Amino acid sequence: MSGITSGWDVLDEAHEALRTAVAAVPAGGWDLPTPCADWNVTAVLQHAAGDQLGFASALTGEPGPDFDPFSPSGKPEQDPAAFLEAALTRSAAAWAGVDHDAAEVPTPVPPHKMTAWSGMAACALDAAVHAWDIAVAAGAPSPLTPALARPLMRVAREIVEPLRAWGAYAAALAPEQGDDDVAALLRYLGRDPEWRPAA
Repeated sequence: MSGITSGWDVLDEAHEALRTAVAAVPAGGWDLPTPCADWNVTAVLQHAAGDQLGFASALTGEPGPDFDPFSPSGKPEQDPAAFLEAALTRSAAAWAGVDHDAAEVPTPVPPHKMTAWSGMAACALDAAVHAWDIAVAAGAPSPLTPALARPLMRVAREIVEPLRAWGAYAAALAPEQGDDDVAALLRYLGRDPEWRPAA
């Protein structure tokens, strides 16, 4: 694992999944389509990094992203790995300062205050699901594991329904027989686990 760690296993694993996904994007792959409609790989990276900065900002009061994560440019960053690492470092450092037993921490997503675990897991959910988006767009193996998906599903059930109204998540897809924890989470978030780029 590279970079600073947060001291929260779920978040550190999600951050590593995002690093792995970004590292797997080929040199000419930043304009590839993704499971996020109308967003290419670069746009998903920008959104994911911006969200990590948003969580860090909520916790520390420091400035958030200097762009709108929900309206990313989609124009390739000069150094995508360094762009991501700067955001993950701030996020991890912010969460490292949070008491694991805190009953309430500020978050950038509704309800804007959560227990420390739920806030951390919401931050991890964002990183992990966008890691999956980037990996499958690039034709790389999914970095989202069943062991990581299980706690993320727990927090997803806490926070996702209100966010659907804002367009942050698509409508849930019906579960299918044989779904593992990853597929169940992806369908709950409105993603098709079998999504692949058009040939």
